[in-house]
Amino acid sequence: MTCAIKGNISRKGDRIYHVPESRDYASVVIDEKAGERMFCSEADAKAAGWRAPQR
Repeated sequence: MTCAIKGNISRKGDRIYHVPESRDYASVVIDEKAGERMFCSEADAKAAGWRAPQR
């Protein structure tokens, strides 16, 4: 199964997830060494403590 939701960590340390329809989705690059990861659903991302982008 391919998981398409990108979870990245902002410069301020905020954990933000981006769905394919998100404005910045294409520019987000996941760095697993920095703790960033992919999610299979928004529910999974929220349960792990990540939030949707504010814009």
